[in-house]
Amino acid sequence: MAATTAAVVGAGAAVYGASKSAKASGKAGEAQAEASEAGIAEQRRQFDAISKLLEPYVTAGTGALGQQQAILGLSGAGAQREAISGIENSPYFQSVAKQSENAMLQNASATGGLRGGNIQGALAQYRPQLLNQLVQQQYQNLGGITAIGQSSAAQTGNAGMQSANNISGLLAQQGQARAGGIIGQANAQNQMISNLIGIGGAAYGAGAF
Repeated sequence: MAATTAAVVGAGAAVYGASKSAKASGKAGEAQAEASEAGIAEQRRQFDAISKLLEPYVTAGTGALGQQQAILGLSGAGAQREAISGIENSPYFQSVAKQSENAMLQNASATGGLRGGNIQGALAQYRPQLLNQLVQQQYQNLGGITAIGQSSAAQTGNAGMQSANNISGLLAQQGQARAGGIIGQANAQNQMISNLIGIGGAAYGAGAF
């Protein structure tokens, strides 16, 4: 009789332990899943921060590329005329042209060639040559900004891919954690049922039924 009682007590303790184990498995699984969720949120926050930092450079590069296309005529004749006219009418072009022309006139006056055909031809050719030079210079300057924008866009893309890979991994961990918690609970519950059956068997053997 004492042995049977001990068996019942032992089985009861096992049932209690299995119940606690089931709860612990569920809590552990949820805790791991919450940790993964926090990691996912941090990955997204970091990507948003990087994107915000690089956005001005991407925007500037996109605009510079558009201006390069306009200069080359890739955006249409109207856009090309507007781009070149903008350079020709710029304060920089007007200032350089005026200073250079004044210098040529002063030099011609000092040498007595002010009314000669050479100075008139030089003056007629100067502005077109200067414009062509400044158009090429502007295109090259824009190319530097375009390159910065391209690099920033690539960095944003790489950061996005890295973030996506990390989030995929964390989602997998989250699923595994929850699945592990469910399996742990199921195993503990099965053990608890087995122990309950053991209590019933012990009680039956003791003549309780």
